[in-house]
Amino acid sequence: MRVWGFLLTVALAANAASAEELTGTLQKIKETNRISIGFQESSVPFSYLDGNQKPVGYALDICARIADAVKKELGLPNLTVETVPVTSSNRIPLMTNGTIDLLCASTTNNAERQKLVAFANTHFLSATRFAAKKSLSIDTIDDLKGKTAVAIAGSTNIAQLNKVNVERKLGINIVPAKDQAEAFLMLETDRAQAYVLDDVQLAVAIARSKDPAAYAISKDEFSKPEPFGIMLRKDDAPFKAIADRVTAEIYRSPEIEAIYRKWFESPVPPIGINFNYPMPSALRAAFKQPSSSPDPDAYAQN
Repeated sequence: MRVWGFLLTVALAANAASAEELTGTLQKIKETNRISIGFQESSVPFSYLDGNQKPVGYALDICARIADAVKKELGLPNLTVETVPVTSSNRIPLMTNGTIDLLCASTTNNAERQKLVAFANTHFLSATRFAAKKSLSIDTIDDLKGKTAVAIAGSTNIAQLNKVNVERKLGINIVPAKDQAEAFLMLETDRAQAYVLDDVQLAVAIARSKDPAAYAISKDEFSKPEPFGIMLRKDDAPFKAIADRVTAEIYRSPEIEAIYRKWFESPVPPIGINFNYPMPSALRAAFKQPSSSPDPDAYAQN
């Protein structure tokens, strides 16, 4: 009995020590038996609500793999995976205050944001362009002079639009929208002559519109193709290590091809639209050398 009692004491002490070694997000998840995944409700097909109001999307599929790895790492077979809707304006505050543990959407990883948060390995590359009605013959950034352009509040896109507007003295009337749905509605109803967003999401928005043939995407870019990443809390190396390990495994395997085709080259819910957006060669190259660098040039060199 004394031997068993001694062994039980040692086991309990070891478990306590193991729990004490956890820090940051992993400690929070272990203590609450819950991981909170932030998503944006209209960032199709990265994260959005399907016909049953269930969060789905390309980035959410990747995050599900990260959550599975955390469950295994912490020995939590009944881990609760909670989804939390966020906006472009509140996603960083909700990350830093602990409301969400992962942000799984179409979030640009840049140096400015890395002062506040961290990112897992890049899951997409996209340049900022604008969409306009073909009937307006707005083809270049300079054609936007004196016109109204809409972009999403708090996004990288609106920051780039503001920068170009000042540098080129274009006098663009820049209107912030709360999300992609509101922004495209402004373009559709002629309250804005241009909608500035990542090119892939413009392609998606046009494909889902009432009259896809009425719109065109600019050839002019406001930026080089920039990386999208799963957002994490800053200075949380153990949690980031898991996210980076999982994403690197996915991106170097045939699995990423299947996940990508599911969301960009196949009919997607709720109404079965196929966006017919093949994987860009730059992204395919980036997947071979997974990186969480915010520098667009890091991916151009692949």
